[in-house]
Amino acid sequence: MSESQTSLSVVILAAGKGTRMRSDIPKVLQPLAGKPLLAHVLDLTDDIHADDVVVVYGFGGDQVQAAFDSPNLKWALQAEQLGTGHAVQQAMPQIEDGDRVLVLCGDVPLLTASTLQRLLQETPTDAVGVLTVEMDDPTGYGRIIRNAAGTVDRIVEQKDANDDELLVEEINSGVFAVPAAPLRRWLTALEPKNAQGEYYLTDIVGLAVDDGINVHAVVCDDPEETMGINDRVQLAEAECAFQNRAAIALMQAGARLADPARVDIRGTVTVGRDVFIDINAVFIGDVVLGDRVQIGPNCIVQQSVIEAGTQVLANSLIESSRVGESCNIGPYARLRPGAVLERGAKVGNFVEVKKSTIGEGSKVNHLTYIGDAQIGKNVNVGAGTITCNYDGANKHLTTIGDDAFIGSGVELVAPISVGKGATIGAGTTLSKDAPDGQLTIERARQRTIDGWQRPEKNK
Repeated sequence: MSESQTSLSVVILAAGKGTRMRSDIPKVLQPLAGKPLLAHVLDLTDDIHADDVVVVYGFGGDQVQAAFDSPNLKWALQAEQLGTGHAVQQAMPQIEDGDRVLVLCGDVPLLTASTLQRLLQETPTDAVGVLTVEMDDPTGYGRIIRNAAGTVDRIVEQKDANDDELLVEEINSGVFAVPAAPLRRWLTALEPKNAQGEYYLTDIVGLAVDDGINVHAVVCDDPEETMGINDRVQLAEAECAFQNRAAIALMQAGARLADPARVDIRGTVTVGRDVFIDINAVFIGDVVLGDRVQIGPNCIVQQSVIEAGTQVLANSLIESSRVGESCNIGPYARLRPGAVLERGAKVGNFVEVKKSTIGEGSKVNHLTYIGDAQIGKNVNVGAGTITCNYDGANKHLTTIGDDAFIGSGVELVAPISVGKGATIGAGTTLSKDAPDGQLTIERARQRTIDGWQRPEKNK
């Protein structure tokens, strides 16, 4: 079978408990940049166009499978944790002999597709490839042992290495590319003759050499990519590394960051030209920021589109919303799911908008709640106004026509309609439709009660 015809099957080792995490959550479900470690590895399999993916699961298997309920994934149970070789063996019944197997670790989330492509391209399909790293301090890692000719001879784990072998600075990353048929044979030949009493996947290197099959070591350019996550400290280090990468990518795309170390990306952010992002901004899910958008400090933007020229002031939250061009939001504003701001709209401080459209040029400036509403163009909504959209069972619509003026402290009891150019007097509780172009006002008659005395506390 030619290289172009060889199917690529990825085996992801994800059965570990992660004892050092001190958590009830399986290690591969620990969050990095807003999604599980395993999700980052699965994203890689998409990037390299894997034909099949087999996840070897064990501890917390029900949780792991539930988190990745995809018909495109195959699953293999490692009921006993008997080593990496034993783990890969559990996946082999779902892999054809003609396949090429790429072994990845579910707790190594920073690998890049370009690095994996290098491994696959530089290793012939009938040979064994191992991704290696050169480290100043290789403590804890398996050492790559080369022969006098400089080719890979075997891999020795830290606990089994002698003094000379411990001096080797080239280490095994845990990533292998292996033809399936010989891999199947080598796995059955593994023996747990080591300090751990486990079946090591790394022992296939020596078996391949014994069979006369070349082993290619492809050195990873960036050791950070091969960082494994075993405890909370390493998880935090990986988070910093991920965020640094994401910040660099944003700046290369045209954004200016007040401090690259104080921006959190938990998804995908697409930016236009001359975007500015202030400190402590958090972006979740798929976010699009158009040209010249400005994001103030301490803002959260989730699953939203913000179009060109819009300014988001400090401490604002935007979630599942669409914001048009040249809008102004905040400070301390909240756009909940379904909020739409048309061009030039303004939502000011302590304003909450939910499942509503604020029309072009309209202003909702202060201390206001707008829910389930359609607001037209050039409308002014006064401070302290609320749409009373919920009757205890159902939500109802408020419609406000173009050029309307809503005074301060108004309650709009939905379902209700305010006509074009209408004015609603301050303090009104509007429970009936207001006609176009007229002043509508509803207030109780003011009275002063002679002789009234304020109650006193009992002594």
